Amino acid sequence: MAIRIGIYGYGNLGRGIECAISQNPDLSLVAVFTRRDPSSLVIGTEGVPVVSANDILSYIGKIDVLILCGGSATDLPVQTPALAKHFCVIDSFDTHAKIPAHFAAVDASAREGGNVAMISVGWDPGMFSLNRLLAASILPDGRDYTFWGKGVSQGHSDAIRRISGVLDAKQYTIPKEDALSAVRSGTCPSLSTREKHLRECFVVAEDGADLSRIEREIKEMPNYFADYDTIVHFISLDELRRDHSGIPHGGFVIRTGKTGKDLEHSHIIEYSLKLDSNPEFTASVIVAYARALARMAREGLVGCKTVFDVPPAYLSPKSYEELLASLL
Repeated sequence: MAIRIGIYGYGNLGRGIECAISQNPDLSLVAVFTRRDPSSLVIGTEGVPVVSANDILSYIGKIDVLILCGGSATDLPVQTPALAKHFCVIDSFDTHAKIPAHFAAVDASAREGGNVAMISVGWDPGMFSLNRLLAASILPDGRDYTFWGKGVSQGHSDAIRRISGVLDAKQYTIPKEDALSAVRSGTCPSLSTREKHLRECFVVAEDGADLSRIEREIKEMPNYFADYDTIVHFISLDELRRDHSGIPHGGFVIRTGKTGKDLEHSHIIEYSLKLDSNPEFTASVIVAYARALARMAREGLVGCKTVFDVPPAYLSPKSYEELLASLL
C-alpha cells in the first residue's frame, strides 16, 4: 500500500515535494494544507484536496507522514512540535545553532502523541551532516570544512523578507576562493566563519522604508548574518524578478586528515553538490526520508529522529535483496 503523504505549506518547497511524490510510485499525496484561502490555491495534482490548515486534525489517521514546508525562522519552531503530537512529521529546520533545542521540543511532543518525527532533513543539514559524520569517523586525525554556494539560501532569504519594510529578497552564499583553495591543498588551515564565506543580499524595500535600518538589521541578525561579511544591495522588484528568479545552490564538505604511524600520509575526502533548484533537490531528499519515517513508524518507533538514525536501506523503494544485488 502506498505511503500516504500530506504537505503542510505550498511555497517553493511544497511544490517541490509535490513533484517529488509524483516520481515515487510508492508514495501518494493525500492533501495539501495551507494557511491561505484554500479556494485561492491551485496545485499540480488533480483530485487532491487543498485544505485549510485549521482543519488538519480532521486528517488524523488518514496520513502516514506530514511534510512541513514552513520556514525555519518562525514557522517550524512552532509548527513541528505542535503537529508532532498528532502526526508523524518531517521538517527541514536548518538553523544549525538551534537544532538541539528544536530536537528536544519535537521529541517531547512526538513522544506525548506516540508518534515518530524527523527534523532537519535536506542537504545541509541532512546529506552534508552524514558526510561530515562519515568522514570524521574514517579520518579521526583531521579537520572538517563545509562550504555553501554559490547559491540562494531559502532560509536566509526568508529571514530577510520578515524584516519590517522588506517586500522581497534573495540572499546568495558565496565561498571565498582563497579559503577553498587552502583547504584543498591539504594544509588544514584554521578558518573562521567570516573567512570562509561571503553573504550577498538583494533586497526590495517598501517605498519610504528606512534602508539604513534594514541593512543594519540584516547585518546584525544572529545565526544568519552577524558572523559573516555581508553585502546588501537595494534593487527594484523588476530587477529582482529579471536577474534573481532562479534558486540554484550547492556546496562542498571536505575533510582533510592523516594516517600512518607518524601521520605521514595525507588524505582528502570531498563531497559536493551543484543544484539547479535548491527547493526541488531539498524536496527530493525529504521525500526519501519520508519513506524511511513511515517504515520506522510501522516498526513502532516514537520520538524525534534525524538523518543519523536512519538505515540507508530505508530510503530506497527497493527491497533489501535488490539493494544487495544492484548497489552493494
